[in-house]
Amino acid sequence: MVEEIIEPEVVKAEPEAWRCIGEEVSEQLDYEPARFVRRRLIRRRYVHRTLREKPPVIADLPERLLDRSLPAPGLLAYILVSKYCDHIPLYRLEQIFKNRHGIRLSRQSMCRWMALAGDWLQPIYEHIRTGVMGGGYAQLDETPIRFLEPGLGRTRQGFLWTGNRPGGDVFFHWEPSRATACLERIVPTDFRGVLQTDGYVAYRAFAASRGSAVQLAACWAHARRKFHEALELCPRAAGWFMRQIQHLYRVEAGLREHHAGPRLRAAVRGAQSRPIVERIGKALLRLKTRGRYLPQSTMGQAIDYALGQWPGLGLFLDDGRLEIDNNQVENSIRPTAVGKKNWLFFGAEDTGQRSAIIYTIVETCRRKGIDPYVYLKDVLRRLPAMTNHQIPTVVPGTWIAPLNPAS
Repeated sequence: MVEEIIEPEVVKAEPEAWRCIGEEVSEQLDYEPARFVRRRLIRRRYVHRTLREKPPVIADLPERLLDRSLPAPGLLAYILVSKYCDHIPLYRLEQIFKNRHGIRLSRQSMCRWMALAGDWLQPIYEHIRTGVMGGGYAQLDETPIRFLEPGLGRTRQGFLWTGNRPGGDVFFHWEPSRATACLERIVPTDFRGVLQTDGYVAYRAFAASRGSAVQLAACWAHARRKFHEALELCPRAAGWFMRQIQHLYRVEAGLREHHAGPRLRAAVRGAQSRPIVERIGKALLRLKTRGRYLPQSTMGQAIDYALGQWPGLGLFLDDGRLEIDNNQVENSIRPTAVGKKNWLFFGAEDTGQRSAIIYTIVETCRRKGIDPYVYLKDVLRRLPAMTNHQIPTVVPGTWIAPLNPAS
């Protein structure tokens, strides 16, 4: 806070003649643009005054991300937040630094610095990822992002896979494809529990390959979406299904309002949601048996989708840990969707996983209510002097903000 005292002109002309009896305070919100600071680390060399035989002494240089590297943690944190939070492409950052600050930083240099940051943040990323997949219940989804093929000057389609633990953290994982084999690298081999997904066939194939170790919970939001698409041509039938699904969500809204735990959620769902689900199931089977809607029609596709997902759609009734839908993980993907509208594609295939690491850190900070710039600046300053055993102390869930974040 900056205070400015404004004195009357007559008081300034003859201050000894006036006595202050009070004040009126008005406030304005102002802004000071960011500025570059050149930090010079001066280490003085000393010799002993009397013991001449002692060698000169000088302080050790603080641990840094990379020897003789130009960017300090604050600049590196700003570049990361600008691209992955504010979705500013590096070429625009390059122009901003040059035109507004007179600083020439090439995008190639900034790319190298972000790669360096991704490597240093890898242990924190792995800790978050292990926590998400270690609870026996996780939500998975994927979104397409193009990447540049080296030497060919054209882009290919890759995918940013997302793992979410409701009420916990989120992580991103990069793969150049959407194949079932990708899930083998995302889900640990010792995972036993429930994965909540949409209807993409790769998830079913993966669950089948793991046998009884993995159960698939489906998403009622995706089922509702199919009936919404059929609403224009089949308003009566599709509208009925949408109203029934709305009843399910009203039950969930009441549970959230009362901050219900898993046991209470399972009990209430068994009493209130199960009859609704059974009613929907009977209606789906009746319409399918009668063959009233062609499989190619939007209503036929909605019915087939719901029946194909039916075992997974009922799983949330008996397990109070599970959410009714996959919306949380889809919401986690939204920042990446905004970002790729600005920077369009990843620069290369190996850039994808580094971006996944940084997105993981940024999104986890957002969930914890942490300023990602303050977090990254502090952690990037501390990481070079830390051991692997100290990493759990700097993940966003346990990190303690510095007393003076501006330092």
